Amino acid sequence: MEAELKPVGPVGPVGPVGPVEPVKTVIGGVVREVRVPALVAPPDRGSLGDLPFQNAWEAPGEAVLARKDREGVWHDVSAAEFAAQVLAVAKGLIAEGLREGDRLAIMARTTYEWTLLDFAGWAAGLVTVPIYPTSSALQARWIIQDSGAVACAVEDTAQARLISAQRGNLPWLTHLWELDTGAVARLVKAGERIPDAVVHNRRVARTPDSVATLIYTSGTTGQPKGCVITHGNFYAQVDNAVELLHPVFRSVSKDPASTLLFLPLSHVFGRMVAVGCMRARVKLGHAPSISTEDLLADLAGFRPTFLLAIPYVLEKVYNTARATAEKMGRASSFDRAARIAQRFGEVAEGKAPGLGLRLARSVYDPLVYRRIRAALGGRVRYVLSGGSPLGRRLAAFYTGAGVEVFEGYGLTETTGASTVTPPQRPRLGTVGWPLPGTAVRIADDGEVLLGGGHVFAGYWNAAQAAPYGSWLATGDIGELDADGYLTITGRKKDLIITSGGKNVAPAPLEDWLRAHPLVGQCMVVGDNRPYITALITLEPDGLHHWRQMHKKQNVPIRELVRDEELRADLQRAVDEANRLVSRAESIRRFAVLPVDFTEARGHLTPSLKLRRGAITRDYADRIRELYRGPREP
Repeated sequence: MEAELKPVGPVGPVGPVGPVEPVKTVIGGVVREVRVPALVAPPDRGSLGDLPFQNAWEAPGEAVLARKDREGVWHDVSAAEFAAQVLAVAKGLIAEGLREGDRLAIMARTTYEWTLLDFAGWAAGLVTVPIYPTSSALQARWIIQDSGAVACAVEDTAQARLISAQRGNLPWLTHLWELDTGAVARLVKAGERIPDAVVHNRRVARTPDSVATLIYTSGTTGQPKGCVITHGNFYAQVDNAVELLHPVFRSVSKDPASTLLFLPLSHVFGRMVAVGCMRARVKLGHAPSISTEDLLADLAGFRPTFLLAIPYVLEKVYNTARATAEKMGRASSFDRAARIAQRFGEVAEGKAPGLGLRLARSVYDPLVYRRIRAALGGRVRYVLSGGSPLGRRLAAFYTGAGVEVFEGYGLTETTGASTVTPPQRPRLGTVGWPLPGTAVRIADDGEVLLGGGHVFAGYWNAAQAAPYGSWLATGDIGELDADGYLTITGRKKDLIITSGGKNVAPAPLEDWLRAHPLVGQCMVVGDNRPYITALITLEPDGLHHWRQMHKKQNVPIRELVRDEELRADLQRAVDEANRLVSRAESIRRFAVLPVDFTEARGHLTPSLKLRRGAITRDYADRIRELYRGPREP
């Protein structure tokens, strides 16, 4: 096998090729475009399938992953061990009849097996297609249908049943493997007679321009679209990120760099970091459960040096710490510590904090900040945050608590981050500079446009809409400051991004609910919030009929909107709509409004489309009420 372990792709990354300084284009005194030169030259050969074998060739004994056993003990997996496992599974995939270019769907939580199948698929010349483990049957079926996947690996029996129930609509899906019942072992057994050279030859045939994965992302119509991401897209992303964020991926402390991944690998953010860790030989662990108890235990056991997180997780850690302090009668002390941390973080943004502030921070470090770091495992010094804006307050707090936050911004179409906080030069409230090798332009209407080697090849089975030529139109509105930092100020279209980073297209839910006799209009809410809610208005004719049937003709409308029977009927309609989507996209709460949305009130356009900004403003109090108290189960 030794000959096949030789790297056939990039051996590198090639060292720095330019300074990390933005090149700005100023028009009319306003910065309209910023470019940052690439730090690493793009590879001209090879694919991601080479990485495990390259690592085994260069550092066979180095730990590149870790697995947790049934007793909760973590065990390192060396580069040589992982390469051998990738080779064995790749041979199994070939033995099962999968040909070069075939699509392999993976539906599972964040597990070791997910990463193993991903790299084995690439080594076998396949295209991997992630499916969120929380996807509905219709969502999973669409992705498998549209991608033309011939094989699907699921984690457990429930997922296997969900896919099996759709097999009648998936005639070309010839393989369905269940990881929890030993699918990996069976693949290894099936591939025993396949020569190692077969995998080697398939790897040699892959190039940076070959398709690596199709990642499906919801559009404003609600129909998921497959983003075609190449091996070269990943290299452009991770090679420059690893070089830029040197302290993160190549730890300068006594602790070797490591991270525990708990975000879904079906999301481009988690996938990008997993690939980056393999590229930089950063030890990677997987945490499949994000329940507070399980995640805290995994963090304590693994003890990562940096984390990939979404704002919701950082908010939860902060709020849990605050609630714990309140139970102990120390809420006022925690609040003082939080204010000092925020001041420290804000001052550190521009200059060294003064002696008084440093002393105040040192007093609260053992009392509060160390406990925050302990909740993250005890060794975390860096957090990569993305998915939605973190906010100035939390960013400053974590900086003051001793955890440096690198906030980024990007899309599935850009293989993850397009901008990131530059090391040692943070600017709170922004999403940083362009990642090296990336350009950001602001269009005339304020839309953010992106360019670079990490921008995807287009949408699967569809022509890519490119109104700005070679630039990718993001749908986000933003602005560049005088130093080239990007701030996102809004969304051009209606796609919702929750604080958990989940993309939600409101149209399918709204259309379904509007079809109910009682519903006049519906507006789904949830942008940068922890879950989805809705504002519902009542259809006059339908309400008149309902009043008669329930003998409530004389009940005032302002009382009726809180009527338990009425809400029960509407809840059934909401439950039906929620069947269209995954749990993360479902409506958890709703408010019934006593008046309809109309053009006269400024809530509808002449073509009867919702004016979301006006509705959000006019019903801000009702929306706030929907996010008070415990979340609906």
